[in-house]
Amino acid sequence: MTTARSDRPEETDRSDARPGGAAAGKPAGRVAVLAVISLAQLMITLDSTIVSVALPSVQDAVGLSDTGRQWVVTAYTLAFGGLLLLGGRLGDLMGRRTAMLVGVAGFAAASALGGAAGNPAMLIGARAAQGVFAAFIAPATLSLISTTFVEARERATAFGVYTATAMSGGAVGLILGGALTDWLGWRACLYVNIPIAAVVLIGGLRTIPPAPRRTTDLDLLGAVLGTGGIAALIHALGEAETRGWGSAPIMAALAVSALLLTAFAAAQSRAANPLVPLRVLTDRDTAVSFAALMVSAFCTYGMLLGMTYQLQTVMRYSPLETGLAFLAYVVTAVVFSTQVAGRLMQLLRPRTTIATGLGLFCAGLLLLTRLDPHATYVADVLPALLLFGVGVGILTVPVMNTVMSAHRSGDAAVVSALVNASQQIGGSIGAALLNTIAVSAAASYYAAHPGGPEARTAADVHGFAVASAWSTAPALVTALLALALIRADFRPTARKTPA
Repeated sequence: MTTARSDRPEETDRSDARPGGAAAGKPAGRVAVLAVISLAQLMITLDSTIVSVALPSVQDAVGLSDTGRQWVVTAYTLAFGGLLLLGGRLGDLMGRRTAMLVGVAGFAAASALGGAAGNPAMLIGARAAQGVFAAFIAPATLSLISTTFVEARERATAFGVYTATAMSGGAVGLILGGALTDWLGWRACLYVNIPIAAVVLIGGLRTIPPAPRRTTDLDLLGAVLGTGGIAALIHALGEAETRGWGSAPIMAALAVSALLLTAFAAAQSRAANPLVPLRVLTDRDTAVSFAALMVSAFCTYGMLLGMTYQLQTVMRYSPLETGLAFLAYVVTAVVFSTQVAGRLMQLLRPRTTIATGLGLFCAGLLLLTRLDPHATYVADVLPALLLFGVGVGILTVPVMNTVMSAHRSGDAAVVSALVNASQQIGGSIGAALLNTIAVSAAASYYAAHPGGPEARTAADVHGFAVASAWSTAPALVTALLALALIRADFRPTARKTPA
């Protein structure tokens, strides 16, 4: 049934901008809101990696096959990435607080189901359900930040905290997953979400008041086409490593994805209330910012994948030690996103900091090309991790500020969904494509330098080095695009960004 459209959607959204009524105008009130939002985001980013460390134990406990075990991870990312756009639009319609709290409650229930799983179907189904509810949480958290913190310096700080949470969550998940698996068993990796969700639910109800609903038509055709196209793409990327990029199922999935996404773009241009307004995608500041997010996730996920292998297989670190080794990256990203990025935004234009961040990614990747089987942590691994941490810290805050400031508040949740979708898609492409490059380069190297286990290890390290070298190309190109095309300027003395 079609409902009447609100004549003033922005006013309705602005009620979200001051959670807690008058109290939200006080620093303590806004700090509480930010803490709740960040904890909700941490919960879903933790879940992207926390189970990975426990996979061997999970496989034995529930009887997963070698082929089926990947679905413990893929089911989550497939549902999460595929439903983000729909989750973002539903967040605009039902209210951001409501969307976040519904998502958190559902995520906790799915986590409990997964923790109690006794067979593969139950576990994989629970992981997919977690992804569905994560698609509600992610857009709501980012849009709540954009509408709560409206002053430039406060918003930069809030985005810095959000960025630190989002970027560090995956690495923290590796540490926590290793510790929980060693001490309490793999099921604790899922049960840990329940107390986190309880804190978010209580805190959200106390600090974020409900907002009047925006009433508008829901673009169901766009939802089906967009969600189906993204889901087909993520499915192809998730299966490409095992089936092969040229296999019929992968080619078919990619063709279906292209067809659905083309139809989605055509449908959005004609829809009265599109799922993704084309103005969001055609603004050049937004388009380049989304590209920067995709490329940063592409490089980061590729780095994490290769470094996990380097640390565990080549350098013989345990899973917990591997997670701890990533603390250098996590701490650096947190410090620069919360303490440095906001100050830089007062001094430099976003295009400068975004390009600099991508340049640091290039420098870190070039250092990784020098790794060999005899590399050490302090001399060879640590410098690259620090460069990635600084790059993430100074890049993501201006990117998110540019994206969230470029559009009216009625599009906030949709833009938030696209931010998360950009990162999910970029990370998926990075993990799949760079792994394929690494495996191919390793096979070629081993064919030219055959031998025993040491030769195999040398070939694998060489493959990762080649993949790292290839990663520099998209980072460099996107840095140049940012310098040439982004116009936004948040410096206190700057004029307003041109319309």
